[in-house]
Amino acid sequence: MPKRLKGLYAITDERLTPENTIIDQCHEALDCGIKILQYRDKTHKDEEIEQTCATLQALCQRYEAAFIINDRPYLAQKINADGLHVGKDDMSLSKTRQIFTDGMIGVSCYGSLEMAQEAQKMGATYVAFGAFFPTPTKPDAGVFPMEVLSQAKAHLSLPVCAIGGINIQTIQSINHHQPDMLCCVSAIFAGNIKDNIQQLNQKIQRGF
Repeated sequence: MPKRLKGLYAITDERLTPENTIIDQCHEALDCGIKILQYRDKTHKDEEIEQTCATLQALCQRYEAAFIINDRPYLAQKINADGLHVGKDDMSLSKTRQIFTDGMIGVSCYGSLEMAQEAQKMGATYVAFGAFFPTPTKPDAGVFPMEVLSQAKAHLSLPVCAIGGINIQTIQSINHHQPDMLCCVSAIFAGNIKDNIQQLNQKIQRGF
């Protein structure tokens, strides 16, 4: 199972990656080097998106990329997804692990190092912090100081992920704190996917 938890982390969006184009869009992103892909859908039932997720899982396997499902442990278990991502309003990590027995589990920790330390104790695979800038895909998300990334890198042994408002203008300031992964939604899927990924990766490489 692919485990390269490093670099750009693409997250789908119901508006930017609608059902009729999501497979082609994700295929292009993977073809451009994306190694971590999260499927995020907050409105449909598991059975309505199961085939899409199974197709994306198989596609990610072809590219040796990790396929992660947001907040659907039963579906992730059913299609043998590489990973699952949960937030504070989702199922607890311990209960999630009882359902999703083998794959990676990422945990949203917002701006809290304490939440991340607890997640590490509970067996999380990676932790995510943010948002660090206002984000169009989650307009109600809180905005947190970037210093939590440096603190997390110093105090945790897990891979650290940054999320929220990361785009071509903001990615270098986030990258200064050296998170292992940088999540993008609209910065990847709005407009030309190939150009977006190339430009983001150029910024990342200049930042290290």
